[in-house]
Amino acid sequence: MLKTGIPKLDDFMGGEVPPGRSLVYYVQPGVEGDVFGMQTLYHHLMQGGKGIYVTISSAPYTVREHFNEFGWDVGKFEDRFIIVDAYSALVGADSDERYVVSDPENIGALDETLSKAMEELGSGLVVFEPLSTLMDLCGEEETLEYVKKWKKLHMTYNNVFVCNFTAWPYAEETLKQIKEELFDAVVTIGGIAERVIFGQYFGVSKVDWAEVKKRSMLFKVFRPTGIRVYIPKILVTGAYHSGKSTFIHAISSRAVSVDRLGTTVAMDHGRIDHKGFAADIFGTPGQERFDPILKVLGGEAMGVFLVLDSSKPMDFVRAKQMLETARAHGLPYVIVANKQDLPDALSVDELRERMKVPKSVPIVPTVATEKKGVFEAFETLIDMITEVK
Repeated sequence: MLKTGIPKLDDFMGGEVPPGRSLVYYVQPGVEGDVFGMQTLYHHLMQGGKGIYVTISSAPYTVREHFNEFGWDVGKFEDRFIIVDAYSALVGADSDERYVVSDPENIGALDETLSKAMEELGSGLVVFEPLSTLMDLCGEEETLEYVKKWKKLHMTYNNVFVCNFTAWPYAEETLKQIKEELFDAVVTIGGIAERVIFGQYFGVSKVDWAEVKKRSMLFKVFRPTGIRVYIPKILVTGAYHSGKSTFIHAISSRAVSVDRLGTTVAMDHGRIDHKGFAADIFGTPGQERFDPILKVLGGEAMGVFLVLDSSKPMDFVRAKQMLETARAHGLPYVIVANKQDLPDALSVDELRERMKVPKSVPIVPTVATEKKGVFEAFETLIDMITEVK
């Protein structure tokens, strides 16, 4: 069984890719999609698996450099990592790889070389980069016929067959076969665009080995580390001196605050990088005169932390008012029951009773000054955001 190593994607596909199955990363032009196949392969190697990377548009040394950009040293796996070089002969260059396609424009020559590499590999993962380049070299119909043949070969070896495919304006029938018929699973990778692409997402549109929901997730590609699920805006709100700034600094890999005499007078901003998830987090002061800023920040947020000083129930009314001001009640939100280390701090059950909070709203006890509970709160909110249709 294979895991892609891409946050949330394995969950979206039912957990793991069974042996003998095929997966295509169906990439919209202009979106950075090649890293999906690379990250899947590197994660498989890290788990002790074996892999083949078929390069058609880049020299093998460029492929290794590209892996290294993300901090992925494939050199330490040379005993179970094979590059099939279908590029060097195309440009008349020498190659030091064991498996070199003598005539990359002849798909039969690629088939012969790949078959030999697979015989050596045995069971493992084969990644094509990218299938669309092969179509440009050898033709659409002929490539599709060989993909069918390779699928059967992979089933024989119990391999998982993964292709990156950029959806250039090929024939409609070609795109239909790629997206609907040829592969057992299809992950669509696209951009949210208005003249330029300003956001990227992935989503599962087909999985034939599990019953799954069709869901999408925003992502960013980071160097190093690779693909991260990306939440562009999480709002932190709460009453004055509840510990919002402390919470943001505790949970963030880097954060800034604008304050005067120890209290925030403008805005907090932090960047979270935790377990494959990245998020930008924003907070505002608790005083009422800053409520106009709160209304602005509440727009386009994907989730909310409501931070409470657990020892000051007199501030709970103001906290709920701030939640309303941010227009955040329609969003997933988590109540952060902060300052649980104080002797008069209310318990989670007492807070829920005092605030009349529905059981569907999580309350997470924290001590932000010691970073206790802060990442549990983050993971809880992430789960809620990613479950939203």
